[in-house]
This record gives sequence, structure tokens and C-alpha cells, in this order.
Amino acid sequence: MSLSGIFPIERWNFTTQSILNVLTDEDFKYLVSHQSDQEYHKGEVIFREGTVPAGIFIVKKGKVKKYKTDRTGKEQIIYVANEGELIGYHAVLSGERYPDSAAALETTLLSFIPAEDFMEVLNRSPNFTHRLLKALSHEFTVLTNSISVFAQRTAAERLAIALIVLREKFKDVNAEKKDTDLNISRADLANMAGIAQENVIRLLKEFKDEGILSTEGRKIRIIDIQSLVKKSNYR
Repeated sequence: MSLSGIFPIERWNFTTQSILNVLTDEDFKYLVSHQSDQEYHKGEVIFREGTVPAGIFIVKKGKVKKYKTDRTGKEQIIYVANEGELIGYHAVLSGERYPDSAAALETTLLSFIPAEDFMEVLNRSPNFTHRLLKALSHEFTVLTNSISVFAQRTAAERLAIALIVLREKFKDVNAEKKDTDLNISRADLANMAGIAQENVIRLLKEFKDEGILSTEGRKIRIIDIQSLVKKSNYR
């Protein structure tokens, strides 16, 4: 079932998938002329906060979590990047170190593009620059929305929103079935919702008892998206 009309999912998703579509064939060939592909297994770190960027990454397959880590080592997942999205380009654009870390949520294939190639194409393609600026502006809106909403929400509402966002990330647009399976650890789910793992386990049981979802091992299947949206209490 589509979220159209019942939940503003666009306020929770970045829009970098379409950025490369504005490149001419020549510029695109230049951008990927020195690219290299690498597979990352679940939990493998792609880059760490505070390190110097050497380039950007395109998610070709799988999912990547972007997160911050506090002094105690606790993670706060900021965003989950999906197939087709770009990651790591903020640090390249600013000429600074990575402001966050990234790791694979599942087996993931990434294309690495050297920073100099990315900046060269950015300098010679006004359309690419314009689309990237629009994407960055939208990302600011998404992050501002996340901060303001999660600061004022109950644990149940935050978990519901996290599950709705993840459903959009995990759903197969080509599949005819309406149910969506989320393959994510309870720890990652807790870090995304910003609540304790024991609260995630308790709330998932409550949602399960209400027929909103089912679980099998670490997999979570969303059965009743309308009830989940109602749980989120999002207006």
C-alpha cells in the first residue's frame, strides 16, 4: 500500500538518486572513468567520522546506515541510504573531514568515485551543480524535521516513524504483495528511533499483539501500514 495521502514520506528521504540523471553522456563517462566497486558485508565500516575523504560513494546494491557515535560508543543512526543514493559527498564539497560514519546494514555493493573526478564534473556541469544544491537543501529540511519531531515524540511514536521510513527503504516496488519485510537488528532499530533496545523489543511485541506487524527472527513484516501511521501520531 502506498503512503501517499497518509504519511509525508518525502520529509524523511533524501533525493540524491536522480542527481546523476542530469549529466551528459560525456560528463557521466568522465565521472565513472576511475570508479572502483567494492562489496561490504553487514556491519563493515565504509568511512569513519573524523577521517579525511578521498571521494564519494554510490550505493549500487544494498543499504548503508549513516550514524554518529557518542563518547560511550552509542550510535545514533541519522539516515539509511538506499540503492542509487550518493554518500560521502558532504565532506568532499566542504573540504573537511567526514562529519559522520557509514556502515553496511546488509551486504552492499558501492562504487567509489575519486574526489577530483567528482569536483571536475561538478565544476563543468551547471545542471549537476544545481541539482546537487537542491538535494542538499532538501536534506537540511529532512534532518531538521527529524530533529524536531523525534525530540517531541514518545518512544512508541518514534519507533512507528522509524518502521514507516524503513518500510519505504525495504519495499520492493516491483512486488505485487502488500506486506514488506524489514531485515534489521533490534540494536540498529533502537539506534534509528533513538530509544533503548529493551523498549524496542517491548513495543514490537505490543505492535505485534495489535496485528500491525509480525516477526520472525530479526525480520519484521509490516502488515497494517495504516495502523502503524496512526501509531506515529504524525500530523
